Amino acid sequence: MSSQIPVRQVDPNTDGPSDNKKNKPETVELYASRKKIYVREVKGLFQRIRNVSLTALMGMYFLFVWITVDGDPLIHFDLPAREFHLFTMTFFPQDFFLLAAMLIICAFGLFFITTLFGRVWCGYTCPQTVWTFIFMWVEERIEGSRNKRMKLDRAPNSPEKMARKSAKHAAWLLIALATGVTFVGYFYPIRDLLGDLATLNANGWAYFWVGFFTVATYLNAGWMREQVCLYMCPYARFQSVMFDRNTRIVSYDPNRGEPRGSRKKSADPEELGLGDCIDCGLCVQVCPTGIDIRDGLQYECIGCALCIDACDSVMDKMDYPRGLIRYTTENELEGRPSKLLRPRTFGYGALLMLMIGAVVITIATRVPVELDVIRDRGALFSYNNNGWIENTYTLKINNMAEVPRDFRIELGGIDSARLLRGQEPVQVDPTAQRSVPVVVEVNPEDLSDINTAIIFRIEALDNAEITDETDSRFVGPRPR
Repeated sequence: MSSQIPVRQVDPNTDGPSDNKKNKPETVELYASRKKIYVREVKGLFQRIRNVSLTALMGMYFLFVWITVDGDPLIHFDLPAREFHLFTMTFFPQDFFLLAAMLIICAFGLFFITTLFGRVWCGYTCPQTVWTFIFMWVEERIEGSRNKRMKLDRAPNSPEKMARKSAKHAAWLLIALATGVTFVGYFYPIRDLLGDLATLNANGWAYFWVGFFTVATYLNAGWMREQVCLYMCPYARFQSVMFDRNTRIVSYDPNRGEPRGSRKKSADPEELGLGDCIDCGLCVQVCPTGIDIRDGLQYECIGCALCIDACDSVMDKMDYPRGLIRYTTENELEGRPSKLLRPRTFGYGALLMLMIGAVVITIATRVPVELDVIRDRGALFSYNNNGWIENTYTLKINNMAEVPRDFRIELGGIDSARLLRGQEPVQVDPTAQRSVPVVVEVNPEDLSDINTAIIFRIEALDNAEITDETDSRFVGPRPR
């Protein structure tokens, strides 16, 4: 099936196609094939800021997996044990609501920043941007500058070309492999993982995920690059919903730059009837998505500000003021006042702070123990030698702390309820769960129904504030 459709320009003032030559049928590409973008290296303020952010992010990603605290990894997602260790705190599946809350915080944080500064997340901290810029840096060092890379690709195959291409792809694969191994290392202790991978003792899933993330990184950052941002990332599509006339984004100032045109440095642009833009094209050459920022706001722009650095360098050489391309708002470009804080910003900010406060309070007040009670359904009840009624339960005590603890079991809800089995303190290992069978007896005179509420409570012997309780049911005979 063809991916093209014929279109014809129709004159709105007539009932049919106009007759001029410009209105001949033309073809519009529905799915344009990728054209390789040769990004030119540029230096400047925003590139330095990005280098700092990329270094920090890559440092955290590759180093955190190696850091241990008291012998335990700083970050470790232990799926078989259903334990998630984050910065000396241990979370369990029951704490997944915290994960949901943190994801909501990230979403509101992204919305808040976007309303203020557009797609700065994409330009400075997005993983796709981070790895793409690393791969481009490697490509620049091995194959040379933009012009050299273009010349190399046009040149026929030769030993030098094959050597450079092979070295580049080998470096890309090495970075991708390190990325894949590191990612799996957050789920499989990295020191054990490396040893098991080298000796072929790792399980099949470890090899699969290392290979998967190696290939994904190699393809996304090495081959697809801007295609991921343009066609795969949903953020590029809905970002405009959060933009308004006061959002500060990378923009070209047409009032100052137009009409554009080349000239000598000594020429007076006013005498030539030109604006400050000398039409050098550097802003296009440095753009990682290949757009021309002078065409206005486009969804392909990731806000990386490389065009600002390139344009500022040209303005410096021409002795013109900087800022022909800059972070600005639509209102400022039109000479109107711009507001940094506005209702939408306050709304996102308030929700963000509310969610952060709720998560902080929840974590700060989180009791590192959990009690679950399962009643034995094999036998409803039984009578003992004293004529009292017995029920059997299994208590599951989950110690979320990093130290072992002894817990005392107590009863409530029924005055005469007492333990026949389970009176002794129960020791639970660090970040472990222990099942404790208990037998409870109750005076039948205290039962007003066949099903009576009973409360199980545990309390740490070393800290009375570490406690939890759970309701259950005590079953007895039908009252007479």
